[in-house]
Amino acid sequence: MNDPGGMRASDAEREAVVEHLRQASVEGRLTLAELTERTEAAYLAVTQAELAQVTADIPGSPAAPGPAPAPYPPYAAPAAPRSGRARRWYAAIMSETKRKGKWRVEDEIGAAAVMGEVTIDLREAEVRTNRIDIVATAVMGSVKIIVPDGVDVELEGVAIMGEKKVHVIEAPPGQNVPVVRVRAYVVMGEVKIIGDSRAKPIRRALAEWTEWWLERRAETRGDVQGMLRDMRGERHALHRSFHEARREQRREEQEARREWRREEQRARREERREWRDTRHDGPPYPPPPAEPPYPPRP
Repeated sequence: MNDPGGMRASDAEREAVVEHLRQASVEGRLTLAELTERTEAAYLAVTQAELAQVTADIPGSPAAPGPAPAPYPPYAAPAAPRSGRARRWYAAIMSETKRKGKWRVEDEIGAAAVMGEVTIDLREAEVRTNRIDIVATAVMGSVKIIVPDGVDVELEGVAIMGEKKVHVIEAPPGQNVPVVRVRAYVVMGEVKIIGDSRAKPIRRALAEWTEWWLERRAETRGDVQGMLRDMRGERHALHRSFHEARREQRREEQEARREWRREEQRARREERREWRDTRHDGPPYPPPPAEPPYPPRP
């Protein structure tokens, strides 16, 4: 009889596991980075056993694979008006402010940098909703927001003589992943959102499901990594061929200069030899004129 855990997982079962992960995040059991990673693992899972492994260390998970449980209610923004939401501010005026590590995100985040720098690292933050709202203001300063790769980023706002940009590897379309929404107001400054791949890595323990997820991710991205390795190999081969051609060209130039010097020296020696031969083999010098005889004495 076939193993029940080896049964193929359905889309409804994957969505149910994602909802369970989001509920665990609301309860403070998962950080944003862990939620993003496990969400990706759930969407990459092929069998029900793999899905069960994703939530094995979360209370309320099914002990054995089976029919998909009813999904949790979808997360939504609070019913209160947006203007009434509390906002937690991080400001830097001609200084530097950093917020990273383990911390809880319950309210809207505000970041203001005036001739300074504000860094907000959300990778190890515990989130209570599926959407994080951030208002970033940079006046001749910089606001940097670090998020785990795999989240959806929405960046809007105004930049005057400044820059606002996103460098994040987002999830494929159609996946129910956390959303980070940033409203940026920039005046001669910079607001940037970067992902895990562009930031200093964080240290966290790897559970059994994480090892499985890393293996799955390596399989799915093996073709890309192999292509990158081939590109690096071709680049190195091109550099080697270029340097070899350059060395060969320098050798030919040096040999041509040496040959020119040898020809010049032979020509000079030949000129000196001809000059010596012309001096010794030519007609003798004419004798000096004879003196007239003295007149006889009277």
